[in-house]
Parts: sequence; structure tokens; C-alpha cells
Amino acid sequence: MASIGKLLKSGVALQAARIIQREMAKPQNQAKAKQLLGRVTKRGR
Repeated sequence: MASIGKLLKSGVALQAARIIQREMAKPQNQAKAKQLLGRVTKRGR
């Protein structure tokens, strides 16, 4: 039973990784990510 749960979790994680990869390929999302990273690194200084 535990192995079925692990398979389902890994399948969900794989699907989520695919969605994230597809979304980050879009230029508008890349720009948003760069802005967010810039704000976060600016705060740390």
C-alpha cells in the first residue's frame, strides 16, 4: 500500500514540475521572476 502512495506522490510531483517548466518558458513569467528576484536580493542588502 505504501508503494502505491509513493508512486502517486511522485506522479503528482512530476506533473507539477512539468507545469512549472512550461510556465517559466513564457517570457512574461520570466520577467516577473526576474523582478521578484531583484526585489528579494535588494532587501537582503
